[in-house]
This record gives sequence, C-alpha cells and structure tokens, in this order.
Amino acid sequence: MPLVTSKEMFKKAYEGGYAIGAFNVNNMEIIQGITEAAKEVNAPLILQVSAGARKYAKHVYLMKLIEAAIEDTGLPICVHLDHGEDFEICKACIDGGFTSVMIDGSKYPFEENIRLTKQVVDYAHEKGVVVEGELGRLAGVEDDVKVAEHEAIYTDPDQVEEFVKRTGVDSLAIAIGTSHGAYKFKGEPKLRFDILEEIQRRLPGFPIVLHGASSVIPEFVDMINKYGGNMPGAKGVPEDMLRKAASMAVCKINIDSDLRLAMTATIRKHFAEHPGDFDPRLYLGPARTAIKELVKHKLVNVLGCAGKA
Repeated sequence: MPLVTSKEMFKKAYEGGYAIGAFNVNNMEIIQGITEAAKEVNAPLILQVSAGARKYAKHVYLMKLIEAAIEDTGLPICVHLDHGEDFEICKACIDGGFTSVMIDGSKYPFEENIRLTKQVVDYAHEKGVVVEGELGRLAGVEDDVKVAEHEAIYTDPDQVEEFVKRTGVDSLAIAIGTSHGAYKFKGEPKLRFDILEEIQRRLPGFPIVLHGASSVIPEFVDMINKYGGNMPGAKGVPEDMLRKAASMAVCKINIDSDLRLAMTATIRKHFAEHPGDFDPRLYLGPARTAIKELVKHKLVNVLGCAGKA
C-alpha cells in the first residue's frame, strides 16, 4: 500500500465521531512502536515529522523507515510535516514525498497568515498533497515552537470561515486550551468546548486538529522522577476531554510528549536496574514496547479509531 493523504481518513473520522492519532516520530524504535500498535488494533495512522526531527534523523532515513513500516503492516499511513514555519520547508517536504504538510502562520497577523497559507496550499494541491493551517496560538514548547503563556491566543470563531475560504486549507488547527510540552497547566485543565462547538457550527463537516494534546501520563512522570529526573507538577490534557473532542469536529489529535516520556522513563528505569548494560538493544527494546503499549491505549481508549483502518 502506498502512502495516503489524510483526506479520506478525516472524512470517515468526522462521520464516525472519532479522531486519527498523529504521532511524532524521531527514530526507528518510535516508528516501530507506533506502527506495531496500530497494526494490532487495525487503526489508520498519521506519522508526523517536525523540522527538528527531520534535521536530526534526516529526511531520507525517515521516509525509508516509514516505507518499511507500510510494507510490514499494510496500514494506510499519512506522512505529515508538523509545524512547517515557512514555504521553503513545506515545499521540500512535498517534493520529498510527504502526503500532508502543516504551514503554521499563527505567529503572523491574520492577513499574512492567509497569504502564506494560501501560497503553500496552491503548491501542495498541484502535487496532490493536503495542507493543515493554524489559527490561534498554543502556549508551550515543542522543538522550535516556543510560545509564552501570556502570548497564547484562543482561536476566534469569527475568523475561521474567512480563513478556510480564502486559503483553501484541508484542515485547521485551533487553540482551545491545549499546550505543547509536559507543563501544560498551572491550575486545572480546561478546554474551551464552546469555541469548538461554534467552529463546528460555522464549518460543518470540516476537520479540526488539536495540537498539544498529550496527557502526560502520571505513570511515566513518576518513573522519571523515581530514577533521577525532576519533573514537578507536569500534567497534560485529561483523556476524557480528548475523547469528547474526538466525538465532535476534531479529526486529528497530535501526540508527542507522551511518546517522549514513555521512552525516557523506560530507559531511565532500565539503567537504574541494569547499570552495566551497554548494548542499545537492551534498553531501546523495552522503550519501543512502552511506546507500543501507550499508542495502543490511545488508539483504543482515547481516539476511538481502532478497527477503522
């Protein structure tokens, strides 16, 4: 099976009241853990690559690993650029075989965001590639995306119709209270479902995306702290809130921090218990398994996309 776009995935997800998991990948073990989980529960997948991951692992290596995953699993997989900051990186990913790109013009004024997003859409659509845009700004840190809490801006429902119409984007990332990274909230987490409901009313049938949607699972935070880490107060988006969002207009939910925490916690635990080990397979193998089990949990219990491939 060749790589696919997210267009048909999102159509089925919107109609079925579930969301597709978009998991960030950085190396072979992460890709294997994610895709093995999806194969076991027969779920469609979006594997997404940030600019930082592309620089770290190199474009060609990631693409070959993903091609191997498709051959191994037979799953429909979409490869997506996460947080493309300009036209040039979006073009490079489109030309390099990605089937979906995100152009993040949210840091710019509304008109400049529209201009930049439309430029990417025009180029991508000529190549059969789909585009995700963004309105509003999420707080937090993810690779090169760094937004202070006071700079975060909720998406304005009054702008969404104009933005989608003028740019031609295929999906839209919105800001309703999620945040990048493991330190998401000072108080109790609260998502603005009223904003989501209004956007869904104004754009019926249109797929919405949630970034910064890791739940920062306490088990892994506790494990990191137990074995020498220091993550006081880390917490994420409650999974019941993500389930609710997936039952509405949200068709794509991004998960990155949870994968990093699962991998890091497992490796820390291994070295604490086996300090003499120096074979990477001995600690990366359990880390891969931890990612696999985490992703299975998300696909079945949070996103609701198990059995939908």
